[in-house]
Amino acid sequence: MKPLWEGAISFGLILIPVRLYKATDGQKPGFHLVREKDLCPITYTRVCKYTGEEVPYSEIARGYQYQQGTQVILHDEDFRQAYKKRSENIEIISFVNEAEIDAKYFEQPYYIEPQKGAAKVYALLNEALKKTKKAGIATYVFHNIQHLGTLKSSQDMLMLNQIRFESDFRQAKDLNIPAAEPLSQKEIDIAIMLIEQLSSPFKPSDYSDTYKQEIERMIDEKIKTGKVSSIEKAQPERPAEVIDLLEKLKSSLEEEKKKNAS
Repeated sequence: MKPLWEGAISFGLILIPVRLYKATDGQKPGFHLVREKDLCPITYTRVCKYTGEEVPYSEIARGYQYQQGTQVILHDEDFRQAYKKRSENIEIISFVNEAEIDAKYFEQPYYIEPQKGAAKVYALLNEALKKTKKAGIATYVFHNIQHLGTLKSSQDMLMLNQIRFESDFRQAKDLNIPAAEPLSQKEIDIAIMLIEQLSSPFKPSDYSDTYKQEIERMIDEKIKTGKVSSIEKAQPERPAEVIDLLEKLKSSLEEEKKKNAS
C-alpha cells in the first residue's frame, strides 16, 4: 500500500512519526458514459453559462456569492494563508471515552503505521488507549482542508477515523416527527424480547455488498451470453500507418506476455 500522508502524531511533548493509509477500498464497478448507437464517449466540459464557451481550468477561480450579482474571489494563496498557522501533524487536543462518540460522526477510517524509530512510543500510545478505552480527538489538515478525527486502538495498531464536525449536520427541526404515543409496558416488553431474539455478536465478515455483487454478476452474464457492444465497426476510418502501428503494439504486447509466461 502506498502511504496517503506522512507526518506525526503530537500530544503534549510527545511526537510520533507515522504514515497514514486509507483503510477502505470502496471500489465499485466502473462505468463510462457513451452514446449507445456507436459507443462514442461522453465528456464533461466547463462552460460559461452566459456565453456557452468552454473555459480553460487556468481561468477558473472559487467565488463566494454574498449578495445577488456580487462575489468574493478566493485564490489558492488565500487558502494557504488560512491554514498556515495550522499544525502539519495529527494533533491530539483531548482524550474522551470511546463510548461517548456517537456513530453518526464517523466518516472515513485510516490505518496508522509508525515510521522508523517510532515503534516503541507508537506501541505505548496504543497500549494506553487500549487499557483506558479512550480515544484521542485530533485535528489535522489534508489538501488544505482541516479535519477532525478520533485516534483509537484497534487490536495491535492505531487507527484514525475522520469524523464530522457538529456544524456539518443539517437541522432536523423542520422534519415532521410525530409526538410519541403512549406505550404500554407489555408492548415495550414484547419489542425488547424481539430485539433480544434477533441479537448476535457483530461480525463484519457476515455482511457483504450484495448490490455490487449483483451488478458484477449481471456484467459477467452479459459477457458470457455475448450481449456486448463492440467499437470496432463504429470507429471512423483511420490512416493505414496508424492501424499498422497499433497492430505492432498489440503484437509486441502478446510477445511480452508469452515471455513472461515461459
